[in-house]
Amino acid sequence: MTSTRRFTPVSDWTDPRHLRGLAGEHAALAYLTACGWSVEAHRFRFGRHDLDLVIRRGPLVAFVEVKTRQSAESGPALESIGSRKRRSLELAAQCWRLRHGHKGDQYRFDVVTVTGRGADVRVEHLPDAWRLSR
Repeated sequence: MTSTRRFTPVSDWTDPRHLRGLAGEHAALAYLTACGWSVEAHRFRFGRHDLDLVIRRGPLVAFVEVKTRQSAESGPALESIGSRKRRSLELAAQCWRLRHGHKGDQYRFDVVTVTGRGADVRVEHLPDAWRLSR
């Protein structure tokens, strides 16, 4: 069975939304590492489900959804993550946990909002944004 999906390297991306999102992820990475977090994974994929970042500080592992916006007029980032997206993130997180988790680890979901562009970028970290749905 052949796949119809084709891998496109980042250097060939042309959609400005995708490039803005990647820049936001890099800004979030820089912010979180400066705050003492270590990066376990960037752009972890499980089928069609993905996690922007997986970060760790000791036994605490955070699965991070990064929302990049040009301005704050779009509303709060947490409101843009609906129940379907949360479930998708939770499935990918469960896969990551089974593959890479350690006994005694604690898990949570965080949201990082990156607003602005260029040198005028604002990064906000919302820890423990939601819990696993049961």
